[in-house]
Amino acid sequence: MAKPVIWTIDDDANVLSAVERDLRRHYGRDYKIMRADSGDSALEALKQLKVREDPVALFLVDQRMPGIDGVEFLIEARKLYPEAKRVLLTAYADTEVAIKAINTVKIDHYLTKPWDPAEENLYPVLDDLLGDWQSGFCARFEGIRIVGHRWSPVSHAIKDFLARNLVPFRWLDIEEKGEACALIESLGLEDQRLPVVVFEDSTYLIEPSNSEVAEKVGLRTHAEMPFYDLVIVGGGPAGLAAAVYGASEGLSTVLIEKEAPGGQAGTSSMIENYLGFPQGISGRDLTRRAVDQARKFNAEILSPQEVVRVRIEDQYRILTLSDGSEVSCYALLLATGVSWRKMNVPGIDKLSGAGVYYGASRTEAKLCADEHVFIIGGANSAGQAAMYFSEYAAKVTMLVRAESLSKSMSQYLIDQIEKTSNIVLQICCEVSAVKGEDKLETVTLRDTTTGEEHDEPATSVFIFIGAEPCTEWLNDVVLRDKFGYILAGPDLMTDGKRPPNWPLERDPYLLESSVPGIFVAGDVRHGSVKRVAAGAGTGSVAVQFVHQYLAEVQGGAT
Repeated sequence: MAKPVIWTIDDDANVLSAVERDLRRHYGRDYKIMRADSGDSALEALKQLKVREDPVALFLVDQRMPGIDGVEFLIEARKLYPEAKRVLLTAYADTEVAIKAINTVKIDHYLTKPWDPAEENLYPVLDDLLGDWQSGFCARFEGIRIVGHRWSPVSHAIKDFLARNLVPFRWLDIEEKGEACALIESLGLEDQRLPVVVFEDSTYLIEPSNSEVAEKVGLRTHAEMPFYDLVIVGGGPAGLAAAVYGASEGLSTVLIEKEAPGGQAGTSSMIENYLGFPQGISGRDLTRRAVDQARKFNAEILSPQEVVRVRIEDQYRILTLSDGSEVSCYALLLATGVSWRKMNVPGIDKLSGAGVYYGASRTEAKLCADEHVFIIGGANSAGQAAMYFSEYAAKVTMLVRAESLSKSMSQYLIDQIEKTSNIVLQICCEVSAVKGEDKLETVTLRDTTTGEEHDEPATSVFIFIGAEPCTEWLNDVVLRDKFGYILAGPDLMTDGKRPPNWPLERDPYLLESSVPGIFVAGDVRHGSVKRVAAGAGTGSVAVQFVHQYLAEVQGGAT
């Protein structure tokens, strides 16, 4: 981290050199000493420091300067660094101005010239002020900053994207003024065009797309090679497990994920029934460990990147990516998981990202402090979210269409919810509409037994009403059930017969689709168990069948 700055300003070159010399001698080890010969030039340099988030501890400023004087400079500097200590350096004749400045613009002290000896007249005063500043100083966050409106869908999308890709950032709400406004001002921007994403090198993007942010932060979106033994589409537990096992067993492996590694499991606030973690583990932490493990074995991970088409040419499976590039392989594993099912009620699309969210949206949790949060859904994901949000919100109301949670939620979660005083369970209830202009304002609740409706004020609603596969891009490639889930292994067999156009003399392997060499694992498979452990298990088992298939291909078997 950069040293905190002590800044001295004086238009008299001799005085400026003398002050700088004394400051360096006593404070140079712990502070960066900066100088300027005018208030105007200092302000311009100060704005650059603000963009970089370099800390400023103290200003020591001469009163009589051309352009803006010392007091005027300190007024402007306070807008950028309100916590920095402010000391006015004056001639004896200006002491009245200095005293007035203490009362009107809240300067911390004034010193008269000459200040010799510094050990008696300079250092004791500055030592006290710097000690006071240090006691309240928090080291700056060295990472990405996002300035925007809380209820902006674009702001939410960027926050969610970075969080799910495990990229640290700090959120600055423009409505809270202070630092957010100061940063926008220092960049010379208008707050009408938000969000602004400011990077560590002080460059910034205005209203960027996720792909623009991904490129800037260095996420890998392009494959290193044109051909692999194994390509995995989908980065949830199944895909990550397959990447670990495939790469660790010597297969050239690339995983392609259109949003962020972890899938739905990666957004889970706490997974308490995953083997080996008696205290539970968050989806974020589990994802981080899995990604690190896969990369340890040299598996490539492309994210965000999307596969839009697959074609078969002899023994090769060729994938076309959203940027037009292609990647080829012998074996393809489909582990695309499922996406949250969208609600179809009035107002929902308009307010998505502006108070209405699908999934846990951990980036919004702390913003819900002391508010009333609604959770829609009655399965484990909804229960985990309710427990997580209860740590921040004043009240969490779970809206469940069924008469109880017992058929859809694990008992351990039901027990936790019953013991949590600020979680309220509302059964036989559904949302029939959401309302608001620029942000969510009310939800309309309907009693499913009587049909009666009423409105309740709301700022945040989180939706967990089931999931559905996104497999339309596989039309005419592999066989799927009527809901879009991919059929594999025994589910392809009808009256003991292999699927139509199956070219091999053997039956499909357990996790093999209707196309030889295309396998499926995780939630997207027909009949899968929707649990993190089950996804990881099928992902690892699939690699065994990939090896068998590769032996056939490389041995020339048909």
